[in-house]
Amino acid sequence: MVDITLLDGGMGQELLKRSANPAHPMWSAKVLLDEPGIVQSAHEDYIKAGADVITLNTYSVTPERLQRDGKPEWFKPLQAKAIELANAARASAGKNVRVAGCLPPLRASYRPDLSPDFEDNLRRYREIVAEQKDHVDLIQCETMASIAEATAACTAAVESSLPVWICLTVSDDGSHTLRSGEKLKDALDALAGRGAEAVLLNCSIPEAITANLPILADHGLRFGAYANGFTSIKALEPGGTVDALEARTDLTPEKYADHVDAWIDIGATIVGGCCEVGPAHIAELAARLKS
Repeated sequence: MVDITLLDGGMGQELLKRSANPAHPMWSAKVLLDEPGIVQSAHEDYIKAGADVITLNTYSVTPERLQRDGKPEWFKPLQAKAIELANAARASAGKNVRVAGCLPPLRASYRPDLSPDFEDNLRRYREIVAEQKDHVDLIQCETMASIAEATAACTAAVESSLPVWICLTVSDDGSHTLRSGEKLKDALDALAGRGAEAVLLNCSIPEAITANLPILADHGLRFGAYANGFTSIKALEPGGTVDALEARTDLTPEKYADHVDAWIDIGATIVGGCCEVGPAHIAELAARLKS
């Protein structure tokens, strides 16, 4: 029997649904300060739904994003708060799930043109790894949209001596490319031998992931995927707010799980959800995996 690891779902959109405040450019980072309780409860709900891994809520806690919004001094306190809340959720839920660190795009999602330099990326990713590595069980490099982003994040993460999962975001048009326009196969070749334990596709529509997963299957590493539920990501601008994006209405927990079933048939052994995929979706996946 194949051992499938079940990830949690998206945090940013889930927090938007739970928050009493309007969306903010520093969104999930600001929630750590203003409403830490809903961060912990979201983690707990994913654990209760059946997730084996939860990810730190630090996707927007990067030096560049905080500097852009005039709060660079928040970097260390927010990283520490996210670690505290994830571990508190694990303890409260009473289940020995793993906590994953998070290396996100440093400046903006889906915009590798704003962060093209390998050496600058590497320096910043090392700063984030330094805050997380002693408090997590593995590191996910999430929503990597270019080869430069992915290789820099991988290099910094592997230096932690923790297991590393590289998560690439692909174009939604079926072109078998990253958001940068670079070929997915070239990205996998660039990552080969850098020490990652697994490679995943994330934060792309499920249909694009299904079309691209066979390329991962041919590459030798353990692989998986977790899709978003957006109609499109075009409305999101750097410094914008997440409420600019619209959720699909067709991705019910059952329909999303149908996509994931197809990924498992291809050979994926790490699955979960990204933006707009919530605890109910993860519960449906958990139920199917048990059966």
